[in-house]
Amino acid sequence: MPAQVPAARRVRTATILQRLPGDIPVEITRKDIRTLRLSVHAPDGRVTVSAPVAMTEQSINTYLLARLVWIRKHRQRLAIREHAPTHRYTEGESHLFGGQRYALKIVERPVPARVELGHDVLLLQVRPGTSAERRRSILDAWYRRQLKVAVPGLIAGYQPRMGVRVQEFGVKRMKTRWGTCNPRARRIWLNLELAKASPACLEYIVVHEMVHLLEPSHNARFHALMDRFLPEWRLRKALLNRLPLRP
Repeated sequence: MPAQVPAARRVRTATILQRLPGDIPVEITRKDIRTLRLSVHAPDGRVTVSAPVAMTEQSINTYLLARLVWIRKHRQRLAIREHAPTHRYTEGESHLFGGQRYALKIVERPVPARVELGHDVLLLQVRPGTSAERRRSILDAWYRRQLKVAVPGLIAGYQPRMGVRVQEFGVKRMKTRWGTCNPRARRIWLNLELAKASPACLEYIVVHEMVHLLEPSHNARFHALMDRFLPEWRLRKALLNRLPLRP
């Protein structure tokens, strides 16, 4: 006979579906957990809640109504990103860099690939027959190099003002975040898509992640530190979240 799982350790789940004001569906699952967890999922803005088994329905609803503005904001952000253009890396296509739009100009030559930035043109030189995926890879490598050039100066400028030191930073693709910070390792990761945002937005994310070296949570102290080191950070955050990018 299979061993019985003690009742205290048995995971109990029960999922219900309800709607918030604005006809926003919410999937609520009760589990043997201690704290309530709220998530808004890409790409469609699906809202889920994991709640302790003992938490009352009224307490859950009160929490959701208190977080309604946050939920709407994140759903709107995902909707904007979902409508970001799908690039085919062909002649005349519009591409972002540093918050500005450039027309992609393709030059096919039997020489090594390169990328050049003109007044209103992003020139991509590739070998004849280069696939769209390879063209994307070449452009991504160029975007990565631009961030590697821009970010060290930002870090160096804020380190003495904040009294912190970034041990290492890197650039990678991220699906749901503009950046991350590991306070223990003093390491910062930035989303490759930030190369397409304005310098002001890039600075906001760098400062945001550096502040996490002083305060890991997004609490009142974190917001006070952001106000101190970058007073207009809320405006920059709003500008960043309106861009048709795919973090």
